[in-house]
Amino acid sequence: MRPFVSLQAPACPLPLANVDTDQLIPARFMRRPRSEGYGPFLLYDLRRRADGELDPDFPVNAEAYTGAEILVARRNFGGGSSREAAVYALADHGFRAVIAPSFGDIFASSAIKNGLLPARVEDADAEALIAALRSREIASLAIDLPKQTIIASDATIAFSIDPVWKRQLLNGWDDIDLTLNEAPAIAAFRANDERARPWSTPRREGSGS
Repeated sequence: MRPFVSLQAPACPLPLANVDTDQLIPARFMRRPRSEGYGPFLLYDLRRRADGELDPDFPVNAEAYTGAEILVARRNFGGGSSREAAVYALADHGFRAVIAPSFGDIFASSAIKNGLLPARVEDADAEALIAALRSREIASLAIDLPKQTIIASDATIAFSIDPVWKRQLLNGWDDIDLTLNEAPAIAAFRANDERARPWSTPRREGSGS
């Protein structure tokens, strides 16, 4: 997984709350293999008009936000079902960070495992960023994960993230990598425990002990 330390990139506003994982990628597209890419199915139904054509006024479709790597949304982003494909769709579309006041718990955990930063900000800060991006007062944002800051022109906004998740993103670690990094401590604990409680360690039949 690619480490996430800092990012300066175009940003796209999504002035919607409660965007759930079913909206992020409808279930009917999840039969496709991930190798085909889930990006085209991101927000599939929300991005289209009643006739099925892309709505040019929907932010993710708008030419002004082409190439955006940062999405700014409202509260409870990624709620709903636990489908990890919602994160795949965002990542495959090119997003590396989502800024919002709150996230679905499972969505946020899945985001970390796929190198996508879920940056939690205050409601007022999210609204200010959305307004500035919609008015084109700003076009890009700079995210500094070690400092947990977002720079928007002259403004600096703090964001929060679980410290363990922060460590994983900074190092590009998934859960297995995180565990392997503690291998010396795990081995030391096991050795000490075997000395202190030899009777608790299972022995193979015929080992003589």
